[in-house]
Amino acid sequence: MQKPRIGGHVSAGFEAVRDAFVENFTRRDELGGACCVYYRGEKVVDLWGGVRNGATGEPWEADTMVLVHSTTKGLAAMTLALAHSRGWIDYGERVCSYWPEFAREGKENVTVRQLLAHQAGLFAFDGQAERSLIADPDRLADLLARQRPAWEPGTRQAYHAITLGYYESELLRRVDPKHRTLGQFFQEEIATPLGLEFYIRLPASLPDARLATLENPGLFAMLLGFPIRFMLTVFNPRSNISRALAGSQFSHDEGRIYARGFEVPSGGGVGTARAIARAYGVFADGGRELQLRPQTLQALAAPAVPPTRGFYDECMMTDGVHFSLGFMKHSPLWPFGGTASYGAPGSGGSLGFADPEAGIGYGYVTNRMGTALTGDPREVALRDALYRVIS
Repeated sequence: MQKPRIGGHVSAGFEAVRDAFVENFTRRDELGGACCVYYRGEKVVDLWGGVRNGATGEPWEADTMVLVHSTTKGLAAMTLALAHSRGWIDYGERVCSYWPEFAREGKENVTVRQLLAHQAGLFAFDGQAERSLIADPDRLADLLARQRPAWEPGTRQAYHAITLGYYESELLRRVDPKHRTLGQFFQEEIATPLGLEFYIRLPASLPDARLATLENPGLFAMLLGFPIRFMLTVFNPRSNISRALAGSQFSHDEGRIYARGFEVPSGGGVGTARAIARAYGVFADGGRELQLRPQTLQALAAPAVPPTRGFYDECMMTDGVHFSLGFMKHSPLWPFGGTASYGAPGSGGSLGFADPEAGIGYGYVTNRMGTALTGDPREVALRDALYRVIS
């Protein structure tokens, strides 16, 4: 077996994370990927390796970026957290207090907290949302306002796989004095100040050579990896999860790998593990660089509030996934970090999270799509090694 090409460094004492990273290539079928960890404000792990393009064999470099699917949700939620810290929104307030048109079709009592926790029943669009409509914020806002909840908001949880980001973006546009979309706000208020190579609106100027191409699992791997019931439901176009995932294809571009100048705030983020870990590291270490208020950070660390019928998810058909304020929370079903941790995993295996109790900001990205629903074995190996080191 050819020795994997590994770059980067780890601080003294964190060698076990590097060992696990190398083992991902030799034992867990990694193609290309990266892992980064900030610990109490210091970067202690920054690793990358393998190839960014399986067809050409081009290597994964220090600055290679990749699409991270729903890991984007955590970066998107950071924009609402910043708005909360600036006093623009109250998580307990009704959405229509900031966005009056939202009150239509039985949505008048939906709170910001319920919306961000996937409890509004707005997990799918009525009808087909075309790319041209999604690209026009004003037309999109009208479409969002006209949606009718699938059930009484606040009673059930259903993973808003794609729609959540669009609702977040319009809410942010309403409260931001400059009326920026979520992708624009993220770039100007979070990515640029922190020096992050992460985009929720990928610029046309970025060369294709910076981007890793995704390798999707074959049908056999999917049948072995995903629960049969889940697979059958995904292939049913009328199912909740299939409808919730509609529009995820908009992040891709056959000519230039990923779409440019286009926002999918729930699943279209492109960046490095280093950027993800850096952002979460700021949140885990007091948020000084972004002037985050203690009240905001306390709200993010607090336990998730369930809908009245509990945490059973009507899209993912599983019980026990916890969401709060735009993030996924640590839970017995999906444990990461400590009980105060919050973050977001992405389809295929990527993960980013903050563990404020341990002072950890963590990011892992890959271009070989895995099939695990609650923790990819490659990522779990890295995280387990990390927590053995700091325990």
